[in-house]
Amino acid sequence: MIMKNLITSSLFVLLSVTLQAQVKTYVMCGALIDGTSNKAQHEVTVVIEGDKITGIEKGYPKMNKKDTYIDLKDKTVMPGWFDMHVHLEGEFSPTKYMERFTANEADVAFASTVYARRTLMAGFTTVRDLGGSGVNTALRNAVNKGLVVGPRIYSAGKSIATTGGHADPTNGMKHLLMGDPGPDAGVINSYDEAKKAVRQRYKNGADVIKITATGGVLSVAKDGQGPQFTKDELRGIVEAAKDYGFVTAAHAHGAEGMKRAVEAGINSIEHGTLMTDEVRQLMIQHGTYYVPTISAGKYVAQQAEVKGFYPEIVRPKAREIGPKIQETFAKAYKAGVKIAFGTDAGVFPHGQNAKEFGYMVEAGMPPMEAIKAATLEAATLLRVSDKLGSVEVGKIADLVATDKNPLEDIHATEQVSFVMKAGVVYKKE
Repeated sequence: MIMKNLITSSLFVLLSVTLQAQVKTYVMCGALIDGTSNKAQHEVTVVIEGDKITGIEKGYPKMNKKDTYIDLKDKTVMPGWFDMHVHLEGEFSPTKYMERFTANEADVAFASTVYARRTLMAGFTTVRDLGGSGVNTALRNAVNKGLVVGPRIYSAGKSIATTGGHADPTNGMKHLLMGDPGPDAGVINSYDEAKKAVRQRYKNGADVIKITATGGVLSVAKDGQGPQFTKDELRGIVEAAKDYGFVTAAHAHGAEGMKRAVEAGINSIEHGTLMTDEVRQLMIQHGTYYVPTISAGKYVAQQAEVKGFYPEIVRPKAREIGPKIQETFAKAYKAGVKIAFGTDAGVFPHGQNAKEFGYMVEAGMPPMEAIKAATLEAATLLRVSDKLGSVEVGKIADLVATDKNPLEDIHATEQVSFVMKAGVVYKKE
């Protein structure tokens, strides 16, 4: 009798799993930008089972009661977008610098869940979080477990800097509080410490490595563009990153810092404001990606004119650096540098990431290429193009849709009406 019940129970489970596997979702698209083609397809249906795309069919299917049908016949459907440079732990405001002393880790964590949700609802199903306190890695885990609604996160944990460099967490503090942070805190000053910092990021659960190769705009320090790593330190970063399979990213505004990072083998340059012809050619030669973050540049330049928004030491840097990024992007695109979409969201309000599309097109990139920069190109940089970045059979079902065609009006990307991540619908208007 016990054996009979076990067999019956097993058959029931097997039948349930089989029936579940047979249920399909049909997403009926008015237009489909698949991330690989240079033209949109029209009247196409994307077939999904579980979290995977299992078919792409011309026309629309006959409906039955068993399967699920999503009618997007009046919309343009695309792969879920990537933002390759975000900071989900916070948002800049006049109180941001003081929050280092007033906000607890739990405060940061709860706020990050709000920013994560906004980002997903804006159509960004995958992001690369390039630096925080480590809450960004915990947020990734919470999203993966289904505890928090947000994009798929590839986290750098804490960025790596040199003493007094852009990501030194004690910049601007009084001497009593500064101390001497080391590799555990992401601050290094030698080849060996560089390797140790990468290994510590691995130990802490990071997915990618981010360094601050030059001074920065928003750090409480005078220099916004000078190189901050020696060639030996960069060599240590890249060697250890390769050993552990990390993709690397370098914040950089000044040309010398960029040159050193590219020659060392860094995978992407972030911001790249004062990029020269020499650096552009080096990036092409090494296959280095450029992640421009035009949105952040425009925002900091604008806010620098608001007295009290930034500390006085920051305002001159924001005025000088911010306005130049869009022009740098235009030159890099024209020269043939590989480009992946990234915004530096957190420097400006989360959820406004899609404005970057408009800035890229304004600077000369065709709408289709801008969309590819946020889909297949970004996935290629992140080394996940085998499973994400395009609408193809076998890939994870990440889809976004807009009411208007972004190939005709790129600003349509700022009004997302449908979001699916891994086969689950999070937004449908």
